[in-house]
Amino acid sequence: MKRLALFLDRDGVINIDKEYIYKIKDIEFLDGIFDLISYAKKLGYLIIIVTNQSGIGRGIFSEEDFQIVNNWMLQKLAENEASIDKVYYCPNHPTEGIGRYKKSDDRRKPNPGMIFEAAKDYNIDLSNSIMLGDNISDMEAGFLSGIKNLFLLSKEEKYKKSINVSSPKEVINFLKKQIKY
Repeated sequence: MKRLALFLDRDGVINIDKEYIYKIKDIEFLDGIFDLISYAKKLGYLIIIVTNQSGIGRGIFSEEDFQIVNNWMLQKLAENEASIDKVYYCPNHPTEGIGRYKKSDDRRKPNPGMIFEAAKDYNIDLSNSIMLGDNISDMEAGFLSGIKNLFLLSKEEKYKKSINVSSPKEVINFLKKQIKY
């Protein structure tokens, strides 16, 4: 049987985006994210992070730096009953990458590669899953993968007519409406 997933971008959704986060001291969790993850987990959703990490490819920080921050973040999320099933990340950048990281990659959002990889790994029903991101590239990746429930976390006026939410708590409200008694 296929499973449902809540796909989350990292920077700007799990934590406040401070551009190229690679130090634990820079992680500030977004208000409401623990509640969203915990609630979705209770409903049986897999929680999957899909994140571009071109700071690695640009030489700003190493994959080891990323893993240290990532492991710390996963531990803090779990301590708050918000465990993550898997983190997929893409370190490559097609023009700004250095060395082996300078390449086009179907895993780099807006391409849907990371989402397709997760769907294969976990037998995910993409059409009924959810994507929450803070950039149009997240929405494009979700759309291209066949996810119908796309939520853009943005307070920008230009997105008000689209799939905009102002906080993770609004996605909880969507999930509550999905429950069939």
